[in-house]
Amino acid sequence: MTRRDAPPVTPAWLQPLVSACEEVEAGEPSWFVPPQDGSGRHSAVLMLFASESEAADDGDVLLLLRSSTLRSHAGQVAFPGGATDPEDASSTATALREAEEEVGLHPDTVEVLTELPAVYLPPSGFVVTPVLAHWREPHPVGVVDPVEVAGVERVAISDLTDPANRFMVRHPSGFTGPGFAANGLFIWGFTAGLLDRLLRLAGWELPWDHEVVRELPA
Repeated sequence: MTRRDAPPVTPAWLQPLVSACEEVEAGEPSWFVPPQDGSGRHSAVLMLFASESEAADDGDVLLLLRSSTLRSHAGQVAFPGGATDPEDASSTATALREAEEEVGLHPDTVEVLTELPAVYLPPSGFVVTPVLAHWREPHPVGVVDPVEVAGVERVAISDLTDPANRFMVRHPSGFTGPGFAANGLFIWGFTAGLLDRLLRLAGWELPWDHEVVRELPA
């Protein structure tokens, strides 16, 4: 469990991102608002940032590669997370539980900083709450259940902001969205969209060529 005897302590390098996230409102551009009738399968993802120093250029974010055999979002790069269970007290509880089950994260090493408005994913029907957190005491993590997870990576923020690693991705449907290449991962879809937004909110984004388009790998 997370510490509850004191409010979360936000490292200085993360504060701009936390402050910006607290002002994000549902319905802003590129933000899919959940159905008003309450339908959709509720879930949460953990956007977990860590740093060995007090500088953002030394920071990283925890990502995983979903198993290619899953029914939903198979083979995609994702944040740890998943569907809400009846016993989960909150979206934060969901995100921490799923991260523990998927990659062996110790919840007591994490400071949850804020929750963003829920996002609706029409293709899967999930209503996802992104949970922003600081990994106060990083420790080794890895694949716990290979049925769900094929790999785990801590991806450097500097690799995500590097213009050489940024491009647009074109889906066979014609949809285009931001993409990243880092640590051997091809990051696209919902995860890339969130990363793109986080980098911009934090002021970490560097100019990159939006005219570079890559086709979604088969």
